[in-house]
Amino acid sequence: MALTIGQKAGWGLADMGVVVFVVVKQLLIFTFLTTYLGVPAQTAGFVTAGVLVFDIVTDPIVGYLSDKTHSRWGRRAPWMAFGAVLMSVAMIAMFATPEGFTQTGIILWVSGFFGLATIGFTMVAIPYGAQAGEMTQDAKERSTMTGWRMGFASIGILMGGAVIPGLAQGMGFAKAAAAVAPLMIGAIWLSLYITRKAPRITQAPSVSFAQGYGIVFRNPAFMVLVVLYGVMTLAVALLTAGLPLAALYLMTDSGDTPLSGIAGALGLMSLLFAAFVLGSILSQAVWVMLSHRMGKMWALVVGLCLYAILLCVMATVLPSVSIMIMAGMFLCAGMTNGAYQQIPWAMYPDLMDVTRAKTGAAIEGAFSAVWLFGQKLANAAAPAALGVLLGRAGWQESTGETVAQTPEALAALERAMTVIPAGILLFSALGLVLIYRPVMQKILPSAET
Repeated sequence: MALTIGQKAGWGLADMGVVVFVVVKQLLIFTFLTTYLGVPAQTAGFVTAGVLVFDIVTDPIVGYLSDKTHSRWGRRAPWMAFGAVLMSVAMIAMFATPEGFTQTGIILWVSGFFGLATIGFTMVAIPYGAQAGEMTQDAKERSTMTGWRMGFASIGILMGGAVIPGLAQGMGFAKAAAAVAPLMIGAIWLSLYITRKAPRITQAPSVSFAQGYGIVFRNPAFMVLVVLYGVMTLAVALLTAGLPLAALYLMTDSGDTPLSGIAGALGLMSLLFAAFVLGSILSQAVWVMLSHRMGKMWALVVGLCLYAILLCVMATVLPSVSIMIMAGMFLCAGMTNGAYQQIPWAMYPDLMDVTRAKTGAAIEGAFSAVWLFGQKLANAAAPAALGVLLGRAGWQESTGETVAQTPEALAALERAMTVIPAGILLFSALGLVLIYRPVMQKILPSAET
């Protein structure tokens, strides 16, 4: 049975709430520790990475339990409803560090609530990803659903990357997070309500924990895609983690452009993120269309190559004093990032169908957990890698003020924002063509790649 437009859009709505926290953990935690709490860059990187590695451990457990859940609302909804609250409340507490704490106390406080927030995120994200495999088995319908999802995700990116930092300038990070939290919870709960009558698989699989994940691992195309998506995410996470520092140290406003007033009112980073989100929103229909015409894999390859080219161009203009140039760059970056955001999430549920057809096992939660593994591993590695790069270059931490950085430190930040992610994205594109495509054609010769 085909999904209604309302059900497709309603499913996508939940990601508006989920992505706020994704952006917070990728964009703000490292900078919050180094720039506002005075934690050294290398320490902040490893603290952030340690929490995210812990989060990876919980993924297979939540995936398995959500597959096994019996309730009047289905297998996924109870997890998402409770997880939304835990994620949002713990995110607020994470930023509400008590005054007078020692550095060790600060690290323990932030790490503890960051850990709780990531558990809440896992409780939402894994069942949510599993729904894409349950609600439809039509590959083109999934592309449309993912287009809706990423359109709403762009609004979540705006809230996490622009609204929270913008509000934080006047009220602090904790109050800014509290202002956004009701929107996060509301988006997820409303999505569950809108999709309550959508098709779904209610019968729990009879396989054990080990058997379920063994079945997932025996899908070679899926496992290759998991690895390659993790590699892509490493590039994007490295770029995202360094952006707040780049806005402080590599970009300045000459004051003579039409956007100078907006930059002064919102903050430079908020303006750049707004441009990024606008580009992402504008590109969603284009990537859906290209996925239908070229095949999902080839459309993704095009997007990754354009993304890499743009980052190399950005390397030639940093440091920059032109808000117009940087806003234009981030508008284009949002458009190319739209391919990374959207297309892989439409590809991997198709591979669930291959396994379900062969084994009869409805283990979408296990697939979703493994799918997120590569992404979360990359998100954990990125701040640690950035901390090591900056720490070795002599980066100086601060407690709210901008401090002088050495040319070596600024050059390290610039590389981490541009040429290094560009190289990783190109490597991912090659992997799709040379590894993923042959494997996919072998297991499913008639598949649309």
